[in-house]
Amino acid sequence: MAYTISDECTKCGACVPVCPVDAITEGDDKFIIDPEKCTDCGVCESECPVNAISAGA
Repeated sequence: MAYTISDECTKCGACVPVCPVDAITEGDDKFIIDPEKCTDCGVCESECPVNAISAGA
């Protein structure tokens, strides 16, 4: 399953440059991970300073 970003996202943008497949884009209230592009590498999860990114269920 693709990674997801919760409402805890502060839109800091730390996750965007580390995504190797450009799956993360800015939404209205938070960043969004495109599940079609996400390769489940998990790099973004470790970059998030507020732990808003997790593996999808």
